[in-house]
Order: sequence, then C-alpha cells, then structure tokens
Amino acid sequence: MSTNRTPRRRARLALAAAITVTAALTGTVSQAAPSDGASSPAVQKPSPGAPGLGDPMFPLDGNGGYRVDRYSLDFDWQAPKTPFEATTTIKAHATQALSRFNLDFGGNTLHSVTVNGVPAGTSRSGDELTVTPESPISKDSSFTVKVGYTADPTQTRHRDDAIEDYGWIPTPDGTVVYPQPNGARLIFPGNDHPSQRAPITFRITTPADRTAVANGKLVSRTERPDGRIRWTYDSEQPLSTQLVQLAVGKFQLIDGKGPGGLPLRDVVPDALVEPTAAYRGLTPDHLKWLEERLGPYPFDRYGILVGDTDLGVALETQTLSLVPKADLLGTQVDAERNMVHELTHQWFGDSVALKSWSDLWVSEGHARFYDRLYSEQHGGENFEALMKVAYQAHDQWRRDYGAPAEPTEPNLFKRMRYDGSALVLYALREKVGDATFQKIERAWLTRFKGRTAGTQDFIDLASKVAGQDLEGFLRPWLYGAKTPPMPGHPDWVVDPAT
Repeated sequence: MSTNRTPRRRARLALAAAITVTAALTGTVSQAAPSDGASSPAVQKPSPGAPGLGDPMFPLDGNGGYRVDRYSLDFDWQAPKTPFEATTTIKAHATQALSRFNLDFGGNTLHSVTVNGVPAGTSRSGDELTVTPESPISKDSSFTVKVGYTADPTQTRHRDDAIEDYGWIPTPDGTVVYPQPNGARLIFPGNDHPSQRAPITFRITTPADRTAVANGKLVSRTERPDGRIRWTYDSEQPLSTQLVQLAVGKFQLIDGKGPGGLPLRDVVPDALVEPTAAYRGLTPDHLKWLEERLGPYPFDRYGILVGDTDLGVALETQTLSLVPKADLLGTQVDAERNMVHELTHQWFGDSVALKSWSDLWVSEGHARFYDRLYSEQHGGENFEALMKVAYQAHDQWRRDYGAPAEPTEPNLFKRMRYDGSALVLYALREKVGDATFQKIERAWLTRFKGRTAGTQDFIDLASKVAGQDLEGFLRPWLYGAKTPPMPGHPDWVVDPAT
C-alpha cells in the first residue's frame, strides 16, 4: 500500500498470550488405554480451534485448528450499492481434532453454513463466526465448509492512518475492494490474517453491461440464458486475504506484454482509458528496472486496476494493483513513484508474505525504498536527502508511532512503516555496502518465495549473507527507543522527540 501523506499495547499482548495458551490447552492429547497390553497410537480428543492467532496488533485475526486449502467465491452481483447473494466454499485441512472452529466474518446477513454437506450450528460475536459441525472433525482430515450469505457492497470500515476507508468501496458503476488490513472478512468468511495463504477461485455473475475482474487468470466468460455473464478467475498462486481484489464495473481489459513476454492486463473504466494510457504504458519499464535489482517477477501476470474512487490510497492486491485514478492523472513523477511502490510489493509482501503485522516494516519499507530510488533516477527528489530528513524525524516517529518493527495498532500504517522503515534498509546498505545489500535482497526473495517470513528471519538471513552478525546492528534500528547513528554519516543529527 502506498501513501504520500505525511498502555493499550500491554492489553493486546496479554490477550495474544491468552489466546496462545488457550490454543495449547484445548489441544491436549488423550491416550486410549490399550486392551491387550500393547501400545496404541495417541488419539486426540476433539476441542475448539483457537478463535485467533494471537497477533499483537489484531489478536483475534486468523483462526487455529485448520488451514485453508482453497476458497471458492460465488457472487451474484446485481447493481451498484445493491446487496446480492453470495456463497463461499472453503476446502480446509484440520491440524487438530476439532469440536468447533471459527471463521473471520464481519457483517453481511448469514443464511446457512454446512460442513461436508451437513447443516452446522453457528454463533456470531463481533467478527467471529463459530461453526459447530454435527460430528467432530478428526485431525489431519480434509473438510468442506459452505457459507451462504448476503453481501453488501457498501460495507466499509475506517482507520485513522494511511488506510482510511476499507472493505467494499463503491464506484460510479460498480465496486472495488480494499481488503487491507483485515477487510477481507467484509467480502467473504475466511482465515483473515496475512500469514494465512490459499488459492482462490472467483465466480462472479454480472449484468451484460458490466465486467468482473479478480486476482489471477480469467478462466472463462460464459453468457447465461438470462443474458447475465458469469466470469471465472483463478488466482493461480496462493495469496493472503489482505491481497484479494474483486471489482465490477464498466471496464475495458487492456492486454500487453512485459519483459520476457510476461502477460500484462490493465483494467480501466471506459472514461479513463485514454487519460491514463501514457503512465500505464510505463509498467514494462518498471518491471525491467525492478527485475534488474530483485530478480524475476514472482507471478504469472501483472496489471493495474484503475480505481474510479476518491480515496488517496493505492494497494498491492496480488497480480492486479489497485491504483486510484488521481495517481494516474497527476504528474509523471508522482504516478511512477506510486506504480513502482505497488509493483515492488509483488515481491515484498505478496510473494514473501508477512508472518505477523509487526513485520509490516519489511513490506512497506522495501516498497518505499525502491519507489524513492527509482524516482531519484527518473526526475524525482534526491534519495539520500529524503533519508536524511527521515533520520532527523526518526526519534519523533518512534515515540508517536512505535519503532519500525514494534508498531501500535492505531499507528500501524503511519509514516514510520514507510519512510521510517526505508531508512532502516538505507542504514543496512550503508553498513554492509551496496553489493552485499543486493545479495541480501535477492537471497530473501529466493529463500522465502511463496512463503511467510518475519523480522527475525530477515535479521538471520542478512547476517548469513553478509558474513557478520547483524543482530546487534539491526535490533536497535528496528526496536530501540532511540535512533542509532547512521553509518557513513556522522554529521546526520536526530531531532529530539518533543
């Protein structure tokens, strides 16, 4: 996500710890007494899956006791700002014997839930949908959950940081979605945490004069007897729920080619095709520039969804970045900076997903680092000068927003996770040299491609590649209350926090 706008924590940590302990206690194993004196395998007594993963930012986000193998979303979209019928089918694998389990599901009218085709008991509290199957689910077994509900494409939530409004975002002739950080639950029930990844099949039925788009590949476009169109997409690779994109509108789908023949697909409202064409045509250059620094683009296709909204936030939805129209109707420097930012996220945050929300600095810091570096080389501000300004303000940001890897929930998407985290990467580059820094970057993206990784993983990998223990260097930068000296710049001064 890009933006250019410039003791609760103890309670959250206690709740996270409580969830973790509860999960451990409810997963106890009982040993059946052997009838013949011979040993028998342990049998796990069914117990509830944990209602959250214990993330310090959002303790109840995600769920324990199972993993999702695939989502299938069936949406019968009707008209702008009009509720419609929806079904989500979840194929999952039990990681413990389950007496019940939870789904993250916020809002929308719930109609029915079945587990393996049999009606299940349900209860709701906040964003937690608790599902009690008729029969317990044994450990290591596969099961299918089907949830029928009414989706409301006007349902949004608000944050007082860079995210602003998120969830379903109406457009003049349809909708787009902003699922970050945890708005996917307003779109469909699931395991809504960035560490939880699964492929998604989208089936979206629309009126004949609308186009539906989603992450990944268009598999089919089928005209039904009633004249409505059914669009089917496959995400191709697993993705985190915060990276889902699903949009309906009067769009044109514009195909192109990137480096090495990479399929490109832009999704553009009819009236914005020509006004945005010049900047959108720069995507192949952006891909080439980033591949020279980061290695091969990690997915099978890419494109830009031009958002006909007034929101000032772009978003790195996987393989189809959402870029507000204002970003593409302004100056070229500003447009390219935001386009490169979201494209960089396809490597950092999408291909290598966040282990926890405290690791957001890795994703946003890298996206800001490369968008500023690219911008300097293409008519924008001097990168080093920008880093010096960020260094000056770093103690103030640490006090107001938390250290880069230790955010507080209300300040998760504040400036420290962007410019402040890019500064950490700048300091690392100054410490180890540009050649070693580039090796660290490529090793990170190769080692963790298609996986989740966190801050300690980054510290450990950087130390291994650099051939020196960087723990003592990086930890003060990432967690300290005071900003360390900048290597190679003894004249740089931090303003005191006031």
